[in-house]
Amino acid sequence: MNRKTQPKPSYRIKSKHPRRQRKVLYTAPAHRRRRMMTAPLSKDLQNRYGVKRLPVKLKDKVLVARGDFAYTEGEVVEVDLKRMRIHIDGVTIEKADGTERYYAVHPSKVVITDLNLKDDRRSRIIERKV
Repeated sequence: MNRKTQPKPSYRIKSKHPRRQRKVLYTAPAHRRRRMMTAPLSKDLQNRYGVKRLPVKLKDKVLVARGDFAYTEGEVVEVDLKRMRIHIDGVTIEKADGTERYYAVHPSKVVITDLNLKDDRRSRIIERKV
């Protein structure tokens, strides 16, 4: 296949080798990590917008679906692209010295229940996907 006719690389992992899959995840640039930080929308949001998954943004309301904090609902306080985790209001653990800190949750383990549509770009993304 000619180099000019090759399709552009996507963020999806194509290798079968776990070592290469991990390398793709850990060395991914920020614009690809953003695409990997998606979470499914709740059923009523899926019906309303016609989209199944969107990247998690600040001030989205999410419901934790798995783990120790399952069925906990809160607002996204921080999106950590470097560690590929999100911090949710109400999902905290207590440290040994008594202070509380946010427990990092992977976005695939949450369901978005309310979207932050104050950003115009996000509205255009939803329109484009429909």
